Amino acid sequence: MDAAVSSAISAPALRRALISGARRVIAAREELNRINVFPVADGDTGSNLAATLGHVLQGALARRSRHAGALLDAVGNDAIDGARGNSGAIMAQFFVGLAEQARDTHALGAATLAVAVRRGADSARAALAQPVEGTILSVIAAFADALGDAARQQPGDLRGGFARALQRARSALADTPKQMLLLQKAGVVDAGAQGFVDWLEGIADYIEGGPRALRMQGGAVTAHDAGHVPHVHEDVDPARRWCTECLVTGTHIDRDALRAALAARGIDSLVVAGSAARVRVHGHAGMPQMLFDACAAFGNVDAMKADDMLLQQRSAAMPDRVGVITDSAADLPVELAERFDIHIVPVRVSLDGRDYLDRLGLTAAEFYRRMAASEKLPQTSQPPPGDFRRVFGHVLAHQRGGVYVGVSRALSGTLQSGETAARGQDKPMRCIDSGHVCAGQALLAWRAGELAQAGLDADAIAAELQRLRPLTRTWALARDISHAVRGGRIPRWAGPLVRWSGLTPIAAMDAQGRLKVAGGLFARSRAPEAFARYIAKRLPDGGGWRVIVGHADARADGERLLAALRERLPVTEAHLLEVGPAVGAHAGPGTLVVGLQPAPT
Repeated sequence: MDAAVSSAISAPALRRALISGARRVIAAREELNRINVFPVADGDTGSNLAATLGHVLQGALARRSRHAGALLDAVGNDAIDGARGNSGAIMAQFFVGLAEQARDTHALGAATLAVAVRRGADSARAALAQPVEGTILSVIAAFADALGDAARQQPGDLRGGFARALQRARSALADTPKQMLLLQKAGVVDAGAQGFVDWLEGIADYIEGGPRALRMQGGAVTAHDAGHVPHVHEDVDPARRWCTECLVTGTHIDRDALRAALAARGIDSLVVAGSAARVRVHGHAGMPQMLFDACAAFGNVDAMKADDMLLQQRSAAMPDRVGVITDSAADLPVELAERFDIHIVPVRVSLDGRDYLDRLGLTAAEFYRRMAASEKLPQTSQPPPGDFRRVFGHVLAHQRGGVYVGVSRALSGTLQSGETAARGQDKPMRCIDSGHVCAGQALLAWRAGELAQAGLDADAIAAELQRLRPLTRTWALARDISHAVRGGRIPRWAGPLVRWSGLTPIAAMDAQGRLKVAGGLFARSRAPEAFARYIAKRLPDGGGWRVIVGHADARADGERLLAALRERLPVTEAHLLEVGPAVGAHAGPGTLVVGLQPAPT
């Protein structure tokens, strides 16, 4: 037994106890995923708790501390920053409550700990818009009640009081099926409640075994071990298909008001956890931006993510198929993404001092509306590796392999971000440089999804994309180059020249994957038709073509361009869409993009 926790627990002992508890949960994550049936049978409770506690392990618990309150404060902050899912957010809020009560405490005695745990239990319950009994909340409350009773009856016996409270928590866990019919029918206890008891069991291991218990548990836990645990949502409400999360930072954040604002917008499975300065929000939404906008009224919104639960569900049902992923720079038509179950990782967009998720947090139409009213040009940035890691992990856990079709390496660091994420996977993830952007990249992702649906493996898909890359063509017509000049993509001297001459420049992807000026047209009023003639003259004869036409807030011109291409080319299938920030932020409104690829024979 560790003497450091006999009557009071010091900061070093507390840190080691928390490490032991976190490792115990991470080791149990697969079993927690298996028994997860509430609030939906999404198999993610173990994943979410492991990811949340893994973030704490690599943050606050990786550093030594001499002050218990300061340690708990750091643990709470890290838990909020790394919280994932409903269960992770509840656990994080429990830590925040602990810290709020014990922030000024150098070491934790029985009474101090009991009061802090009660504060944590109340704080966790308050984080939910609709608390339900028979869940982790019931077990946390039972543990807090028992710890309080023990502190009053034997205030000097911290070890004994913890043991009795743990036994009460075990009993409360066993009672969860009696409190919830869903658990009773499934023949399981609540997964979140089991995770909390696992955490307490890990702490008990340290109390009884001391540092030896930590050595027996093994070494440090990596990010891959802690968070790379895939899950799939079942019984998904199609009207709320997006599992959406973000971190809100600020001063004096009113969590109750934020929770009410989100509930008023119909957000389901809502958890609002954190402190007055940092709040983690989790919910299921029909439109992720609705959740993000509500949060933006209360502070700065960061760490945004939105996972398509319906796509995850379909992906898990196709174990024999290779999963296909692309990024939103492809501007892949929604109907193609749905037809071939293609996952899309959103590019980040910065506009008017706020960050957005392309297509998920900001639609193309809304992007152009806000862009027109903004004094500054919008900026795009590559998704962080964590965004790719989450999608790759899910695909590789449920499918035979994966292929990521990325935006040209010469244009963006997005492909490199995907490659970084792919290195930590249990199975190979093929990352392919499309050599294109927008419509050309979309054509290659389309073909990859089609081949995956036909049953080809990742190597065969990669080989076919490499063959098609030089045969795929991408052209763009910029009606107004002022945005490109302001953004530095075109020299300043070119602006006046284009205006004086009436020339409309045309850009094309070259063999190195760069977008270069390739020519121009003197046809302002009939530019779409002239652009179609320009393209048709430069294509080889014979065979049909797949075509994707994109427009930047210029639908009528896009329709004219597509109609003119159909008149001049044997088009087998075509799609028209509004392009997003990957093109629009740099080329500006009025831009037209064409992607063509030889149709399969």
